[in-house]
Amino acid sequence: MNLTPAIPTFVITLREGVEAALVVGIVLACLSKANQTQLNRWVYGGVGAGILGSVLIGLFLGVGLQQVQSGLPQLEGIIKPLLETLFCSIAIIMLSWMLIWMTQQARSLKGEIEGAVKSAIADGSAGWSVFSLICIAVLREGFETVLFLFTTLQQSAIALSGAAAGLLGAVGIGVALFKWGVRIDLRRFFQVMGVLLLLIVGGLVISACKNLDAAFAAISQLGQLDLCWSSQSCTLGPQVWDAHSVLPDKQFPGVLLKVLLGYRDRIYLLQLVAYAAFIAIVGGSYFRSLNLATAGSKPSQSATSS
Repeated sequence: MNLTPAIPTFVITLREGVEAALVVGIVLACLSKANQTQLNRWVYGGVGAGILGSVLIGLFLGVGLQQVQSGLPQLEGIIKPLLETLFCSIAIIMLSWMLIWMTQQARSLKGEIEGAVKSAIADGSAGWSVFSLICIAVLREGFETVLFLFTTLQQSAIALSGAAAGLLGAVGIGVALFKWGVRIDLRRFFQVMGVLLLLIVGGLVISACKNLDAAFAAISQLGQLDLCWSSQSCTLGPQVWDAHSVLPDKQFPGVLLKVLLGYRDRIYLLQLVAYAAFIAIVGGSYFRSLNLATAGSKPSQSATSS
């Protein structure tokens, strides 16, 4: 059984899930410290509502996409790559923004959450406030995972099993941190996962270019509008890399490099430029945020890193 398609979904879900688990754990610890453990049910309710909301969003998108494709079968060759380009683009923006934003917020995350919980307890609206805080945190991470799953419209059961394994792993880390008191270097964990996420999203940039090129090629084949300007591809320009005979990206180990590092056995000029620009802009911003967060905080193994 080829488990490679499960790797990127596992990485994405594990990282996003641990971020949500940190919020849940901080809130539970704050309620315990304030002797308000009767509010724990609101926390668990928020977790359940956030997961349910993420599943419903996924089902809604899935049904909607099926309706669009089945309603216009003659345009499937155009609609499918356009939809994949759209989801790739949204996932790239959302995952990149959250990667940088969470890194910048790492130092103040715990204090902000504790302040929000204490304020809610003082105002007498703790129940719904805690529920909303947890629900939004879980739903946000779940929505990003759903977007990533829809970057290809042919997700396999193996890819979905990777997401389930990542979720279980995140729950396990959360329980180990806040219930069993296991000390984990979360800062190092998020640094490693952040670099993996950056490279995986870089692969989405290459896929988005390929899907957009396929859409333009399909439109040009209709004969009414020619959008192709390159002889080797439609819009991607000349081929600058061809290693399909040496290291194909559909066989091991090339397929592993593909899902983790964005490797492709064939690369065209526009794909290379887009990938390099993404790594330079988003990667540069991420590492600058990482350096600022590291310089501005003491080395810690607590659950305040992101």
